[in-house]
Amino acid sequence: MSTSVTRAAGNEPAQSTAPASAARALDRLRGAWPARAALAVLAGVLLYLSFPPRPLWWLAPFALALLAGCLRGRRARAGFGLGFVFGLGYLLPLLVWTSEGVGPVPWIALVTLEALIFGLTGLGIALVGTLPGRALWASALWIAGEALRARAPFGGFSWGKLAFGQADGFFLPLAALGGTPLLSFAVALCGFGLYEAWRTARSQPRRTTAALAALTVALPVGAALAARPLVSDAAEDGTAVAAVIQGNVPRAGFDFNAQRRAVLDNHANRTLQLADDVKAGRARQPDFVVWPENSSDIDPFTQQDAHDVIDRAVKRIGVPVAIGSVLEPPTGPLRNTMILWDPVKGPTATYDKRKIQPFGERMPMRSFVRIFSKDVDRVRRDFGPGKEPGVFDMAGTRAGMVTCYEAAFDDAVRSTVQAGAQVIAVPSNNATFGRSQMTYQQLAMDRIRAVEHSRTVLVPVTSGVSAVIRPDGTVVQQTKMFTADALVAEIPLRSTQTPATRLGPLPEYALLLVAAGGLGWVATRRVRARRAA
Repeated sequence: MSTSVTRAAGNEPAQSTAPASAARALDRLRGAWPARAALAVLAGVLLYLSFPPRPLWWLAPFALALLAGCLRGRRARAGFGLGFVFGLGYLLPLLVWTSEGVGPVPWIALVTLEALIFGLTGLGIALVGTLPGRALWASALWIAGEALRARAPFGGFSWGKLAFGQADGFFLPLAALGGTPLLSFAVALCGFGLYEAWRTARSQPRRTTAALAALTVALPVGAALAARPLVSDAAEDGTAVAAVIQGNVPRAGFDFNAQRRAVLDNHANRTLQLADDVKAGRARQPDFVVWPENSSDIDPFTQQDAHDVIDRAVKRIGVPVAIGSVLEPPTGPLRNTMILWDPVKGPTATYDKRKIQPFGERMPMRSFVRIFSKDVDRVRRDFGPGKEPGVFDMAGTRAGMVTCYEAAFDDAVRSTVQAGAQVIAVPSNNATFGRSQMTYQQLAMDRIRAVEHSRTVLVPVTSGVSAVIRPDGTVVQQTKMFTADALVAEIPLRSTQTPATRLGPLPEYALLLVAAGGLGWVATRRVRARRAA
């Protein structure tokens, strides 16, 4: 039979031209399992490289296009395996910071668990690969995988969402329209659409097919352009002068907790220095100040010396200060708490962190985990979660507290803004993770949240990169790692809610329905095929 009438695996006419021959050779290469697995790992590494601190956000669509090529024409079981090795290639380098101070076992365990969810995503994408408009179904299934990771197991782990690598990207305005789910979906649709456009273009398909393939790339690009007016840093409610304190820690790693008094003194002393700078005219007088998470791991409600150190620093600066502390009630779990400290009244209000980090602040399956790592005993007493969002009235500014790990969760940030926050503070502590990329990944996440909810985001960190982020995602000031510093900036106050804030989880739910519709279509076709047989 001549090549002019031979049919390819996708039922398109195969051409006898040299480019088509090269394409068929590539198809044969991808047909071998080791080659596909290697390409899937490469796709995962490319996605990792698209994340901060590298400004290579544009690699993400190409990474997903390569993954789509690996999954094309595969059965469900192969799709699971390819999705799993893709997850390993992506998460092993992305989350290597979780091994700081505790060795490789927790890191590998976390990555393996998360990669299994990527395996399920790959399985679903392989299943819908025979449907028309496969890029749409695949992108929705990608969001389903992210939704699952954000909720399970142990309350979920949202780190590494596709959206969180797009702080410098073209698609960023979509965060204000539909939150991180829509932003992730746009990047995924562009990536899977790129593969479909390439595949159809090399096969010289009908015009309609080519137009539909191109539309999957053009649609997210057009939507991002249309969403740009939603991004604004205008001062709707006036401005305020905010100060962010980074006191630094004596040394990195888990042992910083053994130097709790030194960490507290560092932050108090840096605040006293700021007060001296204000008096000498070297710095502006702030309206309020925010310290990092764990800046006082000594409970100031039970330890008088800690109370006195904090109170002296707050009185000298003369404005309300949000203090990150660990409270130790006589019974029950510990509390990771932000305390609003007034220069006249002392401590007046508190916010308890609601999203408690599993295997960091609480230890599920303690006896089982101890078999693999004795570091489990570093968490001697679990932390308990708070229940209500925390919005402090700081000299007339309503500052919402979103403590560290919580910034990875859509509902934690959104509920704080809905509670009336005009500015978001993300007090964090990443001294545990040394000079790793973790602090840059978290900073990018905070930039996404600034655009998503159109709020200034203040990021005080004990030793990492503290920053002031405007509502358009621009970092206007930041510190160096392991350097005591104070950032003072005039920031816009805003109260308008973006569509993303108002809609909340609805865009994600809609995309989950699309994913379910794709899988349902596959199931229906299989049932009909069996009946016909």
